[in-house]
Amino acid sequence: MWKRPATFVAVAVVAVASMGGCGLLGGSTGSTSDASGTLELSTIRVAILPTIDVAPFHLAVEKGYFAAEGLTVEVDNAPSGQASLTKLIGRDVDIAYSSYTPFFVAQSTKTADLKFVADASAAAPRTTMVVAMPNSSVKTVQDLAGRRIAVTGTNTISDTLVNSAMDARGVDYRAVRWVPLPFPDTAPALARGDVDAAFLTEPFLTQAMRSFGAVPIVDTATGRTQNLPTAGYGSLSSFVSGNPKTVAAFQRAMRKATDEAADRRVIEPLIVKFAKVDPSVAASATLLTFRSAMDPQELQRVPDLLLEFGIIKSRVDAAAMVA
Repeated sequence: MWKRPATFVAVAVVAVASMGGCGLLGGSTGSTSDASGTLELSTIRVAILPTIDVAPFHLAVEKGYFAAEGLTVEVDNAPSGQASLTKLIGRDVDIAYSSYTPFFVAQSTKTADLKFVADASAAAPRTTMVVAMPNSSVKTVQDLAGRRIAVTGTNTISDTLVNSAMDARGVDYRAVRWVPLPFPDTAPALARGDVDAAFLTEPFLTQAMRSFGAVPIVDTATGRTQNLPTAGYGSLSSFVSGNPKTVAAFQRAMRKATDEAADRRVIEPLIVKFAKVDPSVAASATLLTFRSAMDPQELQRVPDLLLEFGIIKSRVDAAAMVA
């Protein structure tokens, strides 16, 4: 779902030896599995994006929670959720963060057999919006029909949320011209008039309103999409079944960090550091709802919505994808 600025580069090495040049599944050094509880893999590679909802992941790295579980975590920065998933399918990473849409699309088309290993976030009101410039002819959601709308990519949670917001208000979303743009580039493009409106999430939403004067047109996290699961961490089924102790260690570290993320004073410095925004923006941004435990019933809302809008062609059982 989310794209990154070119400056967003971080590699976290928090325990024992690294993978060296080998990013293939099962390619880590120190691979073991025995009855004493030793992890199958001592090093894993995780693809992420520079969004607020990966803040608990960064917290787990910086607080040494992965290290405490015996894991070295190497970070691979992806430009979008689809790119993150592509890295996973190509076995360049072991776990990938993405919005849920690309995961469900790949599962429905049998491009890959996937499992979710941790939740990341749900959409809270005022965290994801469509915005426009104050001098734009786009004033209400009804004005979005047939317009150029910036999103991080098609068939992502970005256009899915916009589709839902428009459809719920009787606006034809099928004529929209989607313009793929990474979040850091979206507000400048909006100000230049390259697009008529844009989908943004925090902290880029607050930054666009403060720095460029963007104004909200519609909140895409209300009504039927309020608290919709937006993003999580997935892996190939073969990796999950072959490395259950490693996956469990990742889950324990993420759960601990996510619990601590309830205190935004812990999260704000990470937003500044990894999303590259001003501290005042981080302090004002409305946070997504952080989650790590999977709720299959809530998660099912996502593929059901994708099926409704024709993004997938057949129903996907979300519960069967939960590790």
